[in-house]
Amino acid sequence: MLNKRLYASSTGFLCAGLLFLAGCSQETASTPAPAAAPEKPAAATEKPPSSSLSNPSAQASSLEAHQQGTLGKGENTGPLQDVYFEFDSYDLSPESRELLKGHATWLKANPQATVEVEGHCDDRGTSEYNLALGAKRADTVTRYLTDLGIPMGRLSTISYGEELPQCKEQNESCWAKNRRAHFVVKSTPTA
Repeated sequence: MLNKRLYASSTGFLCAGLLFLAGCSQETASTPAPAAAPEKPAAATEKPPSSSLSNPSAQASSLEAHQQGTLGKGENTGPLQDVYFEFDSYDLSPESRELLKGHATWLKANPQATVEVEGHCDDRGTSEYNLALGAKRADTVTRYLTDLGIPMGRLSTISYGEELPQCKEQNESCWAKNRRAHFVVKSTPTA
C-alpha cells in the first residue's frame, strides 16, 4: 500500500524528471532502478509553492544557465547562505530555522529581491527519488520563509536532485554538502 502511495504521489515528479533527463542525455538505462527509499509524510497540508520541477523547459534552461556560470554554484557567496539537511530528510534543523530567520530579515530589507530556492541531494537513491526529495526540501524552505512573512510571489522553487553536486567524493562529509537548499537571487533591489 505504501509503495502504491509513493508511486502515485511521485508520478508528476517522475514524468517531469524523465522529460528533463531525456533532453539532457543520449544514454538509456540498461538496468532497472533500485527501489526508492520510503517517503516521509508531508509536514503541512497547505498547497506547496510553485515549483519549476513541473516545468521541464524552465528546469532545463535553469540548468543550462547554472552550467554556464550564470546561476549560483552551490557556493555561499551571495547574501543568502545554503541550508543543509540530514540524510533522506526535508525537515529543518533548529540551526536551519535560525539561518532562515536571517534570510527573511534580508528579504524584508530588500523588497525588490526575488529568490529561487534550489533543492539538492546527495547521489544515493534513484534520480527520480532525489528529484522529488530536492523539491520537498525547496518547498519546506519556501513554506518556512512565507511563515516568516515573505510573500509567496517573491519565491520560486526548483529541484536538481543529485544533478549539481557541490562535492563529488563518496564519503559522508561530501554527501552532507550536497544535501542542501541553495538560494539564487533573481532580481535585486533598486538603489
